[in-house]
Amino acid sequence: TCSVAQKELNDLQRWKEEHRPGPVKLVPQRLGGKESEAQARQKQQMMLMQSKYQQKRKREEYVKAKKAAEEAEILKKKAIQREKAERLEVKKRQQEMQRREMFLEDQYYKTNELLNRLDLSLPKSDSCQIANRGPESTAW
Repeated sequence: TCSVAQKELNDLQRWKEEHRPGPVKLVPQRLGGKESEAQARQKQQMMLMQSKYQQKRKREEYVKAKKAAEEAEILKKKAIQREKAERLEVKKRQQEMQRREMFLEDQYYKTNELLNRLDLSLPKSDSCQIANRGPESTAW
């Protein structure tokens, strides 16, 4: 196995030698353009200042967008809660109406039952005498 590993290393070394890049041939030229070093440094300083302001503006926009998203989420939750409260209020009103109807119906039946009992318990002649009292029963 050592000879195989050694052979592969030699092959790799030979491949590197064959595929080595040649020398770089560039025509010499003056770099930096037409502005002086002072102008280049001033321009660099201006770009740095602008980038600081851009970062600050970007951060402010991010915070503003985050607040707007949170506010929208809060408004959405409030709307859901308001809708739930309205549904509960409608349900309560319906239950109250049903209770009132049941009470009135029950009251109607109880009143009729009482009137029927009174009609059955009193004879007809007595009811007329009670209605037409004589002069001896008045306080005058």
